[in-house]
Amino acid sequence: MEPLGSEDMVVQSMPDASPAKWHLAHTSWFFDRFVLQPLGLPPVQAEYDYLFNSYYDTVGPRHPRSARGLLTRPTAEEVFAYRRAIDARIGDLEGSRHVAVASVRDALELGLNHEEQHQELIHTDIKHLFSRSPLLPAYAKATKKPAPAATLTWRAHEGGLHEIGHDGYGFAFDNEGPRHKVYIAPFTMASRLVTNGEYLAFVHDDGYRRPELWLSDGWAWVQQSAARVPLYWLEEGAREFTLSGSQALSHGEPVVHVSYYEADAYARWAGARLPTEAEWEVSAPHVSQAFEHAWQWTQSSYTAYPGFRPLAGAFGEYNGKFMVGQQVLRGSSSVTPPEHSRVTYRNFFPPNAQWQFSGIRLTRDT
Repeated sequence: MEPLGSEDMVVQSMPDASPAKWHLAHTSWFFDRFVLQPLGLPPVQAEYDYLFNSYYDTVGPRHPRSARGLLTRPTAEEVFAYRRAIDARIGDLEGSRHVAVASVRDALELGLNHEEQHQELIHTDIKHLFSRSPLLPAYAKATKKPAPAATLTWRAHEGGLHEIGHDGYGFAFDNEGPRHKVYIAPFTMASRLVTNGEYLAFVHDDGYRRPELWLSDGWAWVQQSAARVPLYWLEEGAREFTLSGSQALSHGEPVVHVSYYEADAYARWAGARLPTEAEWEVSAPHVSQAFEHAWQWTQSSYTAYPGFRPLAGAFGEYNGKFMVGQQVLRGSSSVTPPEHSRVTYRNFFPPNAQWQFSGIRLTRDT
């Protein structure tokens, strides 16, 4: 939040994005509602149960997601005061020997990981907001120079019977388990992500004008959206909008902000395909750019693992109820908190989503 002015924190650039002020209030509310109130503490602001509940229907009614940008009140200053009050109450729990504190330990850990998710979402949502300004403002100065891409090679995997999913040690979201066996046919996976320069070749080869490359829904999306390049590319790919403002397109950097439809069409054009999430998970330790560059689309629909059971109560709404109409992404992106990455993490978005830092890793059948 530090680089933002108060005006930056209020605006909602599209229904899928949220104002930065709302992210801060919502993550604070999460600790208030699920950690502090179960300990018997009264809510800091009772009306915030309605304003800053995201999708927990078991908690009660909530403000419509698409109207979050209309919440000029509470002001940003009041939201920061709310945050400080929550921080102080959480801090008072440290060292507490009250037996009830142990009962909210899981909720506190989930809240910390939930906050890391919103740290990433603030970056993605602010980037979308700033991209709508004629000034193309920078969120932060560039911290690294673009580097040339490594040579793409293909790593063969013999397949077979494997276990995937979280093993139960350390934190994981409920959708990462249970750990289970899957059979994987032999395949080869690209050693790195697809670059801007490689994707530009697809654009120049009329990739967005060739229906044979696209899924039916994807081709309908192309026609409706009039997409011709990835989100945030400028001047037909000569430049791109980044968190550091408008920059010359770096051909060696991984392409980001492509939808599942675009990723699938590119893979088809390149004579390859997208990996399944099982293929990705067993290969991730052996390839480069698995983390900290771009979330990587898989061809796997987001659904439950065998034996999955949602958590009890409101936390059961965290992941399970979204298991329809979405695709799984694996890895992590350049704006994911480093400690929030693990090989079993299952991110998920609808196939037309572009505003996340999503990229492409190719796979081929053997």
